[in-house]
Amino acid sequence: MMNFFGKKRTTNSTPSQSRSAAANDPTKTVVSLRESLLTLEKREEHLFKKMDEMQAQAKAKMAKKDKKGALFALKRKKMYEGEIDKINGSKMTLETQIMSLESNVQNMQTFQAMKQGANAMANVRKQADVDNVDDLMADIQEEMEIAQEISTAIAQPIDGVGVDDDELLDELKELEELDLEEKLMEIPAGVNKPLKMPSAPTAKPAQEEEDEAALKELEAMMA
Repeated sequence: MMNFFGKKRTTNSTPSQSRSAAANDPTKTVVSLRESLLTLEKREEHLFKKMDEMQAQAKAKMAKKDKKGALFALKRKKMYEGEIDKINGSKMTLETQIMSLESNVQNMQTFQAMKQGANAMANVRKQADVDNVDDLMADIQEEMEIAQEISTAIAQPIDGVGVDDDELLDELKELEELDLEEKLMEIPAGVNKPLKMPSAPTAKPAQEEEDEAALKELEAMMA
Protein backbone atom coordinates (compact mmCIF):
# COMPACT_ATOMS: atom_id res chain seq x y z
CA MET A 1 0.00 0.00 0.00
CA MET A 2 1.36 3.46 -0.98
CA ASN A 3 1.19 6.56 1.24
CA PHE A 4 0.96 10.16 0.14
CA PHE A 5 4.73 10.50 -0.31
CA GLY A 6 5.02 7.58 -2.73
CA LYS A 7 6.65 5.22 -0.27
CA LYS A 8 5.35 1.74 0.26
CA ARG A 9 3.86 1.31 3.67
CA THR A 10 5.12 -1.74 5.51
CA THR A 11 2.39 -3.87 7.00
CA ASN A 12 3.26 -5.71 10.17
CA SER A 13 1.24 -8.69 11.30
CA THR A 14 -0.85 -8.09 14.38
CA PRO A 15 -0.73 -10.40 17.41
CA SER A 16 -4.15 -11.75 16.50
CA GLN A 17 -2.88 -12.67 13.02
CA SER A 18 0.14 -14.42 14.55
CA ARG A 19 -2.10 -16.39 16.87
CA SER A 20 -4.35 -17.29 13.95
CA ALA A 21 -1.37 -18.54 11.94
CA ALA A 22 -0.17 -20.57 14.91
CA ALA A 23 -3.64 -22.03 15.38
CA ASN A 24 -3.61 -23.28 11.79
CA ASP A 25 -0.35 -25.13 12.43
CA PRO A 26 -0.79 -27.87 15.08
CA THR A 27 2.96 -28.10 15.69
CA LYS A 28 3.23 -24.38 16.45
CA THR A 29 0.17 -24.65 18.66
CA VAL A 30 1.81 -27.40 20.70
CA VAL A 31 4.92 -25.24 21.11
CA SER A 32 2.78 -22.32 22.26
CA LEU A 33 0.93 -24.50 24.77
CA ARG A 34 4.20 -25.81 26.18
CA GLU A 35 5.47 -22.26 26.60
CA SER A 36 2.30 -21.37 28.51
CA LEU A 37 2.73 -24.48 30.65
CA LEU A 38 6.31 -23.49 31.44
CA THR A 39 5.14 -20.00 32.47
CA LEU A 40 2.56 -21.50 34.82
CA GLU A 41 5.17 -23.76 36.38
CA LYS A 42 7.43 -20.78 37.04
CA ARG A 43 4.48 -18.92 38.56
CA GLU A 44 3.69 -21.93 40.72
CA GLU A 45 7.27 -22.14 41.95
CA HIS A 46 7.17 -18.44 42.89
CA LEU A 47 3.91 -18.90 44.83
CA PHE A 48 5.34 -21.84 46.77
CA LYS A 49 8.19 -19.61 47.88
CA LYS A 50 5.69 -16.93 48.96
CA MET A 51 3.76 -19.54 50.96
CA ASP A 52 6.94 -20.55 52.78
CA GLU A 53 7.63 -16.88 53.53
CA MET A 54 4.11 -16.33 54.91
CA GLN A 55 4.36 -19.42 57.09
CA ALA A 56 7.71 -18.27 58.47
CA GLN A 57 6.28 -14.79 59.01
CA ALA A 58 3.26 -16.23 60.88
CA LYS A 59 5.57 -18.18 63.19
CA ALA A 60 7.62 -15.06 63.84
CA LYS A 61 4.49 -13.05 64.65
CA MET A 62 3.27 -15.71 67.06
CA ALA A 63 6.65 -15.72 68.77
CA LYS A 64 6.21 -11.99 69.32
CA LYS A 65 2.65 -12.50 70.56
CA ASP A 66 1.39 -10.65 67.46
CA LYS A 67 -1.68 -12.76 66.86
CA LYS A 68 -3.24 -10.34 64.41
CA GLY A 69 -0.08 -10.22 62.29
CA ALA A 70 0.16 -14.02 62.37
CA LEU A 71 -3.43 -14.38 61.14
CA PHE A 72 -2.79 -11.91 58.35
CA ALA A 73 0.26 -13.92 57.23
CA LEU A 74 -1.75 -17.16 57.27
CA LYS A 75 -4.50 -15.53 55.19
CA ARG A 76 -1.95 -14.54 52.58
CA LYS A 77 -0.62 -18.09 52.62
CA LYS A 78 -4.13 -19.43 51.97
CA MET A 79 -4.51 -16.94 49.13
CA TYR A 80 -1.33 -18.27 47.55
CA GLU A 81 -2.58 -21.83 48.00
CA GLY A 82 -5.80 -20.95 46.17
CA GLU A 83 -3.78 -19.43 43.34
CA ILE A 84 -1.66 -22.58 43.13
CA ASP A 85 -4.82 -24.70 42.91
CA LYS A 86 -5.98 -22.60 39.96
CA ILE A 87 -2.58 -22.97 38.32
CA ASN A 88 -2.75 -26.75 38.77
CA GLY A 89 -6.13 -26.77 37.04
CA SER A 90 -4.77 -24.69 34.17
CA LYS A 91 -1.72 -26.93 33.90
CA MET A 92 -3.94 -29.99 33.68
CA THR A 93 -5.98 -28.36 30.91
CA LEU A 94 -2.86 -27.40 28.97
CA GLU A 95 -1.33 -30.86 29.32
CA THR A 96 -4.59 -32.44 28.13
CA GLN A 97 -4.65 -30.15 25.10
CA ILE A 98 -1.00 -30.90 24.34
CA MET A 99 -1.57 -34.64 24.48
CA SER A 100 -4.69 -34.35 22.33
CA LEU A 101 -2.97 -32.19 19.74
CA GLU A 102 0.10 -34.43 19.60
CA SER A 103 -2.17 -37.43 19.11
CA ASN A 104 -4.07 -35.61 16.36
CA VAL A 105 -0.83 -34.57 14.68
CA GLN A 106 0.37 -38.16 14.77
CA ASN A 107 -2.93 -39.38 13.35
CA MET A 108 -2.74 -36.75 10.62
CA GLN A 109 0.80 -37.77 9.72
CA THR A 110 -0.25 -41.41 9.66
CA PHE A 111 -3.21 -40.53 7.45
CA GLN A 112 -1.01 -38.55 5.08
CA ALA A 113 1.46 -41.44 4.87
CA MET A 114 -1.35 -43.92 4.20
CA LYS A 115 -2.84 -41.59 1.58
CA GLN A 116 0.54 -41.23 -0.10
CA GLY A 117 0.94 -45.00 -0.10
CA ALA A 118 -2.52 -45.45 -1.61
CA ASN A 119 -1.73 -42.92 -4.36
CA ALA A 120 1.56 -44.69 -5.09
CA MET A 121 -0.24 -48.03 -5.34
CA ALA A 122 -2.82 -46.48 -7.68
CA ASN A 123 -0.07 -45.11 -9.93
CA VAL A 124 1.65 -48.49 -10.02
CA ARG A 125 -1.63 -50.19 -10.83
CA LYS A 126 -2.23 -47.77 -13.70
CA GLN A 127 1.16 -48.59 -15.16
CA ALA A 128 0.82 -52.35 -14.65
CA ASP A 129 -2.86 -53.22 -14.89
CA VAL A 130 -4.17 -56.64 -15.90
CA ASP A 131 -4.40 -55.80 -19.61
CA ASN A 132 -0.84 -54.48 -19.71
CA VAL A 133 0.43 -57.56 -17.90
CA ASP A 134 -1.40 -59.87 -20.33
CA ASP A 135 0.03 -57.99 -23.30
CA LEU A 136 3.51 -58.17 -21.80
CA MET A 137 3.25 -61.92 -21.20
CA ALA A 138 1.99 -62.42 -24.77
CA ASP A 139 4.94 -60.44 -26.12
CA ILE A 140 7.36 -62.48 -24.02
CA GLN A 141 5.82 -65.74 -25.26
CA GLU A 142 6.05 -64.58 -28.87
CA GLU A 143 9.69 -63.56 -28.48
CA MET A 144 10.52 -66.93 -26.90
CA GLU A 145 8.90 -68.77 -29.81
CA ILE A 146 10.83 -66.66 -32.32
CA ALA A 147 14.06 -67.32 -30.43
CA GLN A 148 13.32 -71.07 -30.47
CA GLU A 149 12.74 -71.00 -34.22
CA ILE A 150 16.00 -69.13 -34.73
CA SER A 151 17.89 -71.66 -32.58
CA THR A 152 16.38 -74.56 -34.53
CA ALA A 153 17.30 -72.96 -37.85
CA ILE A 154 20.87 -72.31 -36.72
CA ALA A 155 21.28 -75.90 -35.49
CA GLN A 156 20.38 -77.42 -38.90
CA PRO A 157 23.38 -78.50 -41.06
CA ILE A 158 24.05 -76.52 -44.20
CA ASP A 159 23.72 -78.54 -47.47
CA GLY A 160 26.16 -76.89 -49.85
CA VAL A 161 25.70 -79.46 -52.71
CA GLY A 162 22.07 -78.75 -53.38
CA VAL A 163 21.20 -82.34 -54.54
CA ASP A 164 17.89 -84.01 -53.80
CA ASP A 165 17.99 -87.01 -51.42
CA ASP A 166 15.88 -89.16 -53.80
CA GLU A 167 18.39 -88.62 -56.57
CA LEU A 168 21.20 -89.73 -54.28
CA LEU A 169 19.27 -92.88 -53.31
CA ASP A 170 18.78 -93.80 -56.98
CA GLU A 171 22.48 -93.37 -57.61
CA LEU A 172 23.30 -95.53 -54.60
CA LYS A 173 21.00 -98.28 -55.93
CA GLU A 174 22.77 -98.20 -59.31
CA LEU A 175 26.13 -98.57 -57.58
CA GLU A 176 24.87 -101.62 -55.69
CA GLU A 177 23.64 -103.24 -58.94
CA LEU A 178 26.98 -102.58 -60.67
CA ASP A 179 28.83 -104.08 -57.74
CA LEU A 180 26.67 -107.22 -57.91
CA GLU A 181 27.30 -107.59 -61.66
CA GLU A 182 31.05 -107.29 -61.13
CA LYS A 183 30.99 -110.03 -58.52
CA LEU A 184 29.04 -112.35 -60.84
CA MET A 185 31.55 -111.76 -63.63
CA GLU A 186 34.40 -112.82 -61.36
CA ILE A 187 32.96 -116.42 -60.94
CA PRO A 188 35.02 -119.10 -63.01
CA ALA A 189 33.48 -120.56 -66.22
CA GLY A 190 33.28 -124.21 -65.03
CA VAL A 191 31.18 -123.38 -62.03
CA ASN A 192 27.94 -123.62 -64.02
CA LYS A 193 28.61 -127.31 -65.17
CA PRO A 194 26.70 -130.07 -63.34
CA LEU A 195 28.68 -131.62 -60.53
CA LYS A 196 29.46 -135.35 -60.59
CA MET A 197 28.04 -137.15 -57.60
CA PRO A 198 30.08 -140.06 -56.15
CA SER A 199 28.70 -143.56 -56.90
CA ALA A 200 27.11 -145.52 -54.14
CA PRO A 201 29.38 -148.15 -52.54
CA THR A 202 28.67 -151.78 -53.63
CA ALA A 203 30.47 -153.58 -50.82
CA LYS A 204 28.68 -154.07 -47.55
CA PRO A 205 30.08 -152.37 -44.55
CA ALA A 206 32.10 -154.50 -42.13
CA GLN A 207 29.60 -154.04 -39.33
CA GLU A 208 26.78 -155.42 -41.46
CA GLU A 209 28.85 -158.51 -42.30
CA GLU A 210 29.58 -159.12 -38.64
CA ASP A 211 25.88 -158.88 -37.81
CA GLU A 212 24.96 -161.44 -40.48
CA ALA A 213 27.66 -163.84 -39.25
CA ALA A 214 26.36 -163.59 -35.72
CA LEU A 215 22.81 -164.36 -36.87
CA LYS A 216 23.93 -167.42 -38.79
CA GLU A 217 25.85 -168.70 -35.79
CA LEU A 218 22.79 -168.27 -33.59
CA GLU A 219 20.60 -170.19 -36.03
CA ALA A 220 23.07 -173.06 -36.06
CA MET A 221 23.04 -173.33 -32.30
CA MET A 222 19.26 -173.46 -32.22
CA ALA A 223 19.01 -176.27 -34.85
